[in-house]
Amino acid sequence: MSRRQVLLAAAGAALGLCGCAAARQEEAASGPELILRYAENQPEDYPTTQAALAFADLVNERTGGRVKVAVYSGGELGAEQSVIQQMQFGGIDFARISLSQLAEYVPALSVLQLPYLYEDAAQMWRVLIGTIGDEFLAMLDAVDLVGLSWFDAGVRSFYTREKVTRLADLQGLTLRVQESDMMSDMVEAMGAVSVQVVYSDVYAALHNRKIDGAENNWPSYEAMSHYEVAPYFLQDEHTRVPEIQISSRAAQEKLAALDASFPAIVQECARESAQLERCLWAQREAQAEADLRAWGVEVTLLSDAEKQKFRDAVQPLYDQFSEQAEMIRRIQQA
Repeated sequence: MSRRQVLLAAAGAALGLCGCAAARQEEAASGPELILRYAENQPEDYPTTQAALAFADLVNERTGGRVKVAVYSGGELGAEQSVIQQMQFGGIDFARISLSQLAEYVPALSVLQLPYLYEDAAQMWRVLIGTIGDEFLAMLDAVDLVGLSWFDAGVRSFYTREKVTRLADLQGLTLRVQESDMMSDMVEAMGAVSVQVVYSDVYAALHNRKIDGAENNWPSYEAMSHYEVAPYFLQDEHTRVPEIQISSRAAQEKLAALDASFPAIVQECARESAQLERCLWAQREAQAEADLRAWGVEVTLLSDAEKQKFRDAVQPLYDQFSEQAEMIRRIQQA
C-alpha cells in the first residue's frame, strides 16, 4: 500500500470515529428515549436510596443515555403497598420493596421472614446470593413483577417507650409491625398486641401513645427519629428481613422493545447496585448504632437463656410452614 493510500485509510478511519462521536453527541443532546420511574420510601441519604441512584446512573451509562431512571425518594410515589399495585399495572417501573410487603402477594416468600431463621448475616447472604435466592426472586413472576436483586435491611429488634428487658415485659404491649400478617403473628406469639401502621405514621403513633413500641433496624430507627419517643432498644434480633429491588413486567417489555439487550443490562446494573447497597448498609448500621448509643438510647441485650424463650415462643410459626419444611432445612443448613 502506497503512502497516499495509507493516509487516505487513516483519514477515513478518523472521519468514521468523528462521525460516531458526533452521533453519540447528537443522541445525548436529544435526551433519553425512555424514562422509567423508581419508587423509594426512604430519605435521599439512606443506603437503599443511594443504591437506587447508583442503579439509575449505571443504567444511563450502559444504555448509552437511551434510558433514564428517575428516582423518587421519601415515599413520593406512595407507600409500599400502593407502589406494588401501581407496578402491577405499569404505573411505576422500579422499586425497592420490603420482603414483608411482597409476601402478602406471594405467600411462599414468608418463609424468609421466619424469626430466628438465620444464625447471622453471613448465613442469610449465603442463602440469598445463590440458588435459593434465585428461586425466591423467580416467584415474583406469578404477580407480574420481576425480581432483580436483594438489598440488605439489617436485623430487626424492638424499641419501646418504656424499658423492656425480657419476654415477660412484652406481654400486653401494643407494638407496631409492618403491613404483614407474618409480622403480626410473630408479635402476638410473643404475647404482645400487634398493630399494622404505615411507616410514615409510626412516630406520631408513638408520640401520641397509640402504640407502646415498634420493631425495626438501627438505620430506620434513627432515620425516622423514633428514638426520640421510644428510647429503649431491646436487641433481640428477631428477624433479618431482606428487601428486593424489583421491576414491573411492563418496564421489561419497554426495555426489550428499545433494545433486546437492555433487560439483561438492567439486571446486571441491579446486582451491582445491590453490592453497593450492602456496603453502604453495613457502614450506616454501625454508625447509626454508635450515634444512638451516644445520644442516650438504652440498649438491652438478651442472655442465651432469655433468647431461647423468644425462640420457643415463635415455634408455632414454624409449624404453620410444614409444607416448606424442606426449604427451611435447606436454608438452615446453608
